[in-house]
Amino acid sequence: MKYWVLWLISGLTSLFVGLYALANPLAASLAATVITGWLFTLVGILILISAFGDQGWGGRLLTIVLGFFVFLAGVNLIAEPLSGVLSLTFLTGIFLLILGLARIVLRLSLEVARLRWVLIIAGALSLLLGSMVLANFPRSAAVVLSLFLAIDLISNGITLIVLSLSRRSS
Repeated sequence: MKYWVLWLISGLTSLFVGLYALANPLAASLAATVITGWLFTLVGILILISAFGDQGWGGRLLTIVLGFFVFLAGVNLIAEPLSGVLSLTFLTGIFLLILGLARIVLRLSLEVARLRWVLIIAGALSLLLGSMVLANFPRSAAVVLSLFLAIDLISNGITLIVLSLSRRSS
């Protein structure tokens, strides 16, 4: 691989940003909220633009309403990042509970017994994490988003570093 150094630099950057997020949880949570706000704003604009390509007024009207609410959610997250951290943390806790239940229900449809246990364990872990987030809400809001972000950035960084070093030798 010709550009393994770029992958190494990306991996080191991701690793160091993840460690920074781990050391500064409130700043990382606020940054994650503002980034999410900008993404929602952009997606809302794109949905509104796409509304003019929809057929019929029923679909167009629904798309316009959806785009407007996504856009407003993004603007709200940018304008009020502290309250955005609270709402995103609450939604994360709810999402983890729903994900845990879905995994446990999904295991019923699997025929392979070994995979059932994996889904039960993963579902139970999601239920536990969601319960922990919501049980300590709103205190958990200061660290939950940054902890998830830090773990993802660190694991991504390690993966990119290992990948780049393996590509260097080949």
